[in-house]
Amino acid sequence: MKSIVLNVEGMSCQHCVKSVREALDALGVASTVNLEQKTVSAEFDETQVSVGDISAAIEDQGYDVIGSAV
Repeated sequence: MKSIVLNVEGMSCQHCVKSVREALDALGVASTVNLEQKTVSAEFDETQVSVGDISAAIEDQGYDVIGSAV
């Protein structure tokens, strides 16, 4: 399993959290969304899903992925 933390702009409420988590759940990605830090932590099988897939799923929900967090 691989883990990544992405910086995401545009999330502001629990509805945002739910939208992102459901989109990533559909890909088989375990995620934690932190509104305060504007991050999404994701754990995934890189043989099944790419970071690009994860970013696209978040962006499809209307949020901007601005890179990975250090």
